[in-house]
Amino acid sequence: MNFNNNFNKNCNNKPIWLKVRFNIGDKYSKLNKLLLTESLNTICQRSDCPNIGTCWKHGVLSFLLLGNICTRSCKFCSIKTGIPKKLNLLEPYKIANTIKKIEIKHVVLTSVNRDDLKDLGINLWLKTIREIKKIYNSTIETLIPDFKGQQKPIALIIKEKPEIISHNIETVPRLLKKVRIIAKYERSLSLLKFIKTKCDIRTKTGIMLGLGETEVELINTFKDIRKANIDILTLGQYLSPSLKHYEVKNFITPKKFKYYKNIALNMGFLFVESHPLVRSSYKAYKHIR
Repeated sequence: MNFNNNFNKNCNNKPIWLKVRFNIGDKYSKLNKLLLTESLNTICQRSDCPNIGTCWKHGVLSFLLLGNICTRSCKFCSIKTGIPKKLNLLEPYKIANTIKKIEIKHVVLTSVNRDDLKDLGINLWLKTIREIKKIYNSTIETLIPDFKGQQKPIALIIKEKPEIISHNIETVPRLLKKVRIIAKYERSLSLLKFIKTKCDIRTKTGIMLGLGETEVELINTFKDIRKANIDILTLGQYLSPSLKHYEVKNFITPKKFKYYKNIALNMGFLFVESHPLVRSSYKAYKHIR
């Protein structure tokens, strides 16, 4: 889920529960300086996540692989769309060394979509996981793209045995084409089902609320996700990156998020993170237990 706190600049009617104070400390400053020096990207920064200070303070962050320009133009996402630059082949080594230097306990790896590449970026994904495991004992969550529905890249990720493999559904079927365009609902579900047929690695997905979904649609999507044997579900409020992006249809109250959490837990999910400020990697370190 790519959310953007720049929505604050575009809407003066944001409810009180979405107004947060960034928790910036010494660890944040040290890590930010290191990332700039190494020219590394994080989804934490690219999406202006409101939880960045808290997560970085606890040594948890989400690296963005394959550059910072995406070949897709999803209407909810703050990442720039265009023709990506040449791959930085040193990225896996730089990420691994950064993790070791800052002693990151749990790392989330995600990436832009690289539909322009013959291997869709999977080789750099694999090198990054291997380099991390080679030099530092950090647990890993891989938040993967759909790889155009190809099973081979997913099978290769499974072979590396990350603690969690996640892929976000993002929204209910009716709205998917409006906000994700190229992505397909059944393709994403099939991807997650495939993982469970091949291994017992924990799987995870996330949904944005406030895009205009109905309660019935949302609960039916919970059911579809649970049928796919997904273990972990995250629910958070969608915030539009700019006036050019898909607009926020409504703000969901914390009470309603709690209501949805209870429904999902009763369906059998191991973990459900549900709050307006929840993002894909929110409290990610808890989900490996």
